[in-house]
Amino acid sequence: MRLVLMGTGPFAVPAFEALRAAGYEIVNIITRPTPPVKSRNGPPENPVRRWAESHQLSVFDPDSINTAESIKLLQSFKAELFVVCDYGQILKPEALACAKLGGINLHGSLLPKYRGAAPVQRALLSGDPITGVSVIHMTPRLDGGPILATAETPITDEETSGELEVRLSDLGVEPTLHAVSLLEAWDQQSVIGRNQDPSMVTKAPRLSKQEAQIDWNQSAAAINCFVRGMQPWPTAFCFFPLPKGKPPLRIAIKTVTHKLLGNATLTTASDHRSTDAVTNVPETHTLDNLPPGSILDKERFFVQTASGVLEILTVQPAGKREMSGAEFLRGYQPAIGTQLT
Repeated sequence: MRLVLMGTGPFAVPAFEALRAAGYEIVNIITRPTPPVKSRNGPPENPVRRWAESHQLSVFDPDSINTAESIKLLQSFKAELFVVCDYGQILKPEALACAKLGGINLHGSLLPKYRGAAPVQRALLSGDPITGVSVIHMTPRLDGGPILATAETPITDEETSGELEVRLSDLGVEPTLHAVSLLEAWDQQSVIGRNQDPSMVTKAPRLSKQEAQIDWNQSAAAINCFVRGMQPWPTAFCFFPLPKGKPPLRIAIKTVTHKLLGNATLTTASDHRSTDAVTNVPETHTLDNLPPGSILDKERFFVQTASGVLEILTVQPAGKREMSGAEFLRGYQPAIGTQLT
């Protein structure tokens, strides 16, 4: 099989390496072009380009894969199959038709759930207990082609979307190899794959910085999922009120926990013998009389939510270094009942 691989981000690398190691003929690597440098950190990382160059593979990085010039080059490759993953461009029918068998796409969800650019993050934000990967035979409809192979995995209670994405990229190796072998044996006449159920389709649009603000009117469990889903980017945040008419301080919330922190009890400043103990709530600030977003303790960063209590473990105030929640409280010394927004 003559393959052309199309990808940019890290999600694609394990599957691409598995195809190379399996002995498939890789004619070319298509990736996104390097954008203009806008910061001192240099251009954004391109893991697929780095991988391709480490194996002396030819790389083509057009501004658009759908121009007449790009399509002419794709035709010259005489590829039997395109393998697409984490590429960042949508192939129009003219481009897809340049490979004898069309293309397959490795996607980071159990399709038809979470079609779009942020399937891993959206699964976490939704609190799903299980997610997975799907390999589809590509059609002009975004993420809508027949499913050739899938694999699923539980979402753990602590992993972030970045950590889950790494696991899913490895999970996608075997389904990708299986899908390529199916097409290798396909007679191009029989039906291949399983059609997606249109009634089960959900969307997974790209995340934005604006939607990363925490809504304290959600439950502790939902906010836990939200914080993990927003890591490593764009990072969940909230605002902390400052005295003397100063504007609120924006704080990035990096890690939280709601384990053992229910509606009933809470560790107080006078009882820290065990970090897992949640006992002895002072009558002056019971969980029933403070609104969501209220700070509940002076030493551990407990916050009331609409249902349950959340502990903020690590934060990064705007313009400051990352620190523990307890260190933040020591520095800013908020009163019990101070409300985050």
